[in-house]
Amino acid sequence: MIKTDLSSFDNSWYKPGGSFKKLAWYLINLIIIKNPYFIFIGPKVFLLRAFGAKIGKQVVLKPAVNIKYPWFLSIGDNTWIGEGVWIDNLDQVTIGKNCCVSQGALLLSGNHNYKRASFDLILKPITLEDGVWIGANSVVTQGVRCQSHSLLAVGSVASSNLEPYTIYRGNPAVSVKERIIKS
Repeated sequence: MIKTDLSSFDNSWYKPGGSFKKLAWYLINLIIIKNPYFIFIGPKVFLLRAFGAKIGKQVVLKPAVNIKYPWFLSIGDNTWIGEGVWIDNLDQVTIGKNCCVSQGALLLSGNHNYKRASFDLILKPITLEDGVWIGANSVVTQGVRCQSHSLLAVGSVASSNLEPYTIYRGNPAVSVKERIIKS
């Protein structure tokens, strides 16, 4: 039986940006974006845009957000990113307009291939379409598309696509009912 051999792991093909760019972002992310005491949204948006993120109008970025690579990030107008959210965007993460990513949620665009002895890196984009709500401490895994106004309940794990206007709960998340929005 073949066993996992992490000494054979090689992700030298993955080049998400130059060394200086990654180091500069790492420091800014640590000092400003990820800082639980830095409450000012304007400078965060400015810095994210300076590093290549596409950020819409009226975006709310709460304290202690962690963003891996802003150059792989797009956030639409009127979207809220809650405290302690981790956007681990090794690949593109697109968040639409009027979305809410609640505190402690994890958007995870990379993983490892457990079927390979070398534990190869797997990257796939994540898309949250307009009006999506990702509940607190929930996880969205690589390659998932959360369609318009879908809702992932607190502490749930989305490892496959979410249908529009549908509420999902559990690990793995399953459809529990229709999401009806009243005016």
